[in-house]
Amino acid sequence: MIFRYVYLGYKRIQLRRFLRGARDARQTQHASLLRKIHRNASSAYGRDHGFSEIRTAADFRARQPIMSFEDVEPYVERVMRGDVTAMFSPETRVRMFAMSSGTTGRPKHLPLTDELFREYRSGWQIWGAGVYGDHIDLMSKKTLQLTSDWKQSYTPDGTPCGQISGLAAETRPLVARPIFLLPSCVNQVHNSEAKHYLTLRLALVKRLLGMIITANPSTLIELAKRADTHKEMLIRDIHDGTCSVDLPIPDSVRQRLARRLGRGHPRRARELEKIVGDEGSLLPKRVWPHLSVLAVWTGGSVGVYLPQVRELYGDVAIRDHGLSASEGRITIPLTDGSSAGILDYRNHYFEFIPVDQHGTANPTIVEGHELVEGCDYYILLTTSGGLYRYDIQDVVRCVGFEGEAPLVEFLNKGKHFSNITGEKLSEYQAIDAVRRAFAELQLPVTTFTLAPSMDETQHKPRYLLLLEPEAHFGRAAELARHVEMNLAKSNLEYGEKSSSGRLLPVAVHEVLPGTWDALRADRTRARGNFEEYKHPCLVGRLDFIDELSDHFGQSPTVIARA
Repeated sequence: MIFRYVYLGYKRIQLRRFLRGARDARQTQHASLLRKIHRNASSAYGRDHGFSEIRTAADFRARQPIMSFEDVEPYVERVMRGDVTAMFSPETRVRMFAMSSGTTGRPKHLPLTDELFREYRSGWQIWGAGVYGDHIDLMSKKTLQLTSDWKQSYTPDGTPCGQISGLAAETRPLVARPIFLLPSCVNQVHNSEAKHYLTLRLALVKRLLGMIITANPSTLIELAKRADTHKEMLIRDIHDGTCSVDLPIPDSVRQRLARRLGRGHPRRARELEKIVGDEGSLLPKRVWPHLSVLAVWTGGSVGVYLPQVRELYGDVAIRDHGLSASEGRITIPLTDGSSAGILDYRNHYFEFIPVDQHGTANPTIVEGHELVEGCDYYILLTTSGGLYRYDIQDVVRCVGFEGEAPLVEFLNKGKHFSNITGEKLSEYQAIDAVRRAFAELQLPVTTFTLAPSMDETQHKPRYLLLLEPEAHFGRAAELARHVEMNLAKSNLEYGEKSSSGRLLPVAVHEVLPGTWDALRADRTRARGNFEEYKHPCLVGRLDFIDELSDHFGQSPTVIARA
């Protein structure tokens, strides 16, 4: 135990250095950029873009255009075939290819070099130094972290493809491993129901659980639902020292966990039975009464789940673990209850485009220290993974500064805009409007999607609030009216288009029970990263409802209008 505290003390020193270093973030950013450029100047990509002649950030901007994945994909494909010099210096090792967690289309594959993985871990360790230092009780409790497999498939030359979180879990420092409850082999279970059952089977044995870490708060809701659905089977397995043979858990995983799963816990089973008797379910806040922290994304669309999470897990601290993607970690939040984090200025080079100039021929480009508090920007990312001025399509807002390093919070994916009549509605605005509507009617917020549709009788578009039947609590018409009013308040263009009749009022549209679970399963089936799935709270396509109908048998019935 003493070694954990020594290790934490060392990491807290690194955290203080990180905060002090923010005073010179601009200089650090430029040094990081030039290291990346010079390291890969001899690569095919570096030669094609004149890296050997770059001496300053201005040189970099002059020679390197803004890139999308389609622009860099030919180089990535060469690396996947074993030609590392397509993007990197000859001595570079590619540990794996990170598969993107995008919600549509085939996954992108992004090279994870040793250097990028070191940077990824250093950002997580700074975050960990913050949360474990602020909640010191976590040092004597278990942490439940849900991660995904980093070996879901392989390239032609045998390099693993999957999720970085799995590699990070498998290569934790020895001193930190005893804190984490789940063994890494759990990631090899790719069926979501089986993986969540196994997670609960292992975690419910432990009463002294301090923190749960997962990407999306909807996963916490899913865990609670699984616990309730399978409560009798879970309690029986915990009592007997078994694990249901009906679930598709690979034999190799069962063998590795044989000692842990083979021991019965009759006393704990009786405790859980009493909770079911008192509550009617395995309510997480009763099951884990010593829970201190939930570490989940809180910005953008996922924030809609937080009221449900608090109801299930209790009034515990919520620490956002930062804006991160397969491309790299972007922010490091260091306070509870806020999605804002310090830009990870040491490890990547960042540029920003004001939202209103994104997509124009010659947009204004600013660095982190030049951001304006309260303004919104797209991020351009340059990393040790071979991405340069890469547009990750994330929209963030600057909310302050730590020295020269900006504090930014995630708003939404840039593609999550809808512009049917010129209203330029953002997912951030849609979430805010719907969330406030539920609050105004004193209803619990539930999963929803706001999607455009063409009214067949009036031949005009409107937005439909898609809900499963129980979600509107019989107050669909009131809900539609409140969403309509809130959208008009938060988006003046929407209000103008609505008042002039170009947009018809919001209507509530029921989807079949289980639609959202089915959509999540469908969109993550190929990637196995269901913990990181982000439900689309706003879509901009007029054919989205038709897609639901084709895939999941939806009825086109509108049940209430504003």
